[in-house]
Amino acid sequence: MDFGPIQIDHIGIATPELENGSTFWRLLGLTEGENDETVADQGVTTRFFATSPASADEHPAEIELLEPTGEDTPIGRFLSKRGPGIQQLCFRVGDLTGLIDHLLANGITMIDEIPRIGAGGKEIAFVHPKSTGGVLVELTQAS
Repeated sequence: MDFGPIQIDHIGIATPELENGSTFWRLLGLTEGENDETVADQGVTTRFFATSPASADEHPAEIELLEPTGEDTPIGRFLSKRGPGIQQLCFRVGDLTGLIDHLLANGITMIDEIPRIGAGGKEIAFVHPKSTGGVLVELTQAS
């Protein structure tokens, strides 16, 4: 079965405050996105920093900073429990719905069995960490 291409889309990093969390990524020379985005249903404000693409037609991997909009949100609870740091790893896939069906058919526990809309208006779905060795994995549809 082919659900690809499958590439790293971004690494999500929880931070209590976007501006303080941005200093290192700016000093590293990553390209900061033009606008922050609040995703109300996830209780988060995001800021993206792009790495350099390997080729002109390739989507670069990104760092996504995640600031909670409140303490009782997924990122707010993550920060309270674990502190700042990597919260999730996101893969860009060619066939999101097909991959979800394949994972479910093979006993993988999904948080989202049906894609939903995430930052940037992208379709996303999360895989439960108990099926990935403890890592929250986000899947997103390639555009």
